[in-house]
Amino acid sequence: QVHLTESTGGLVQAGGSLRLSCVASGITFSRYSMAWFRQAPGKEREFVAAISFSGGTTYYEESVKGRFTISRDDAKNTVYLQMNSLKSEDTAVYYCAADPSVTAMYNGEGHWGQGTQVTVSS
Repeated sequence: QVHLTESTGGLVQAGGSLRLSCVASGITFSRYSMAWFRQAPGKEREFVAAISFSGGTTYYEESVKGRFTISRDDAKNTVYLQMNSLKSEDTAVYYCAADPSVTAMYNGEGHWGQGTQVTVSS
């Protein structure tokens, strides 16, 4: 059975930083691309960032480019999202996802975590 477990998010002031992690089990992690999505209150879930199974390619939503960094540690079955220069509009529930295909996750497929709340106070 596949499990994706996100770290606890939290409350951070605007301009601050936070790092999320997501530990995967039940999959051959090195063969999976990983991604982060988020859903703000009253809005649809949106793509944030993704990293290919090789780690060689990363993708970012335009509004987080230059502020967020996705990375992975295959030895720990873990994907990270380093979030810097946080803004109030980054407030959302953040979800980790796994699938061999980044496109599949973008289409809502793959395995998903339960989500973790990130709140940015202005």
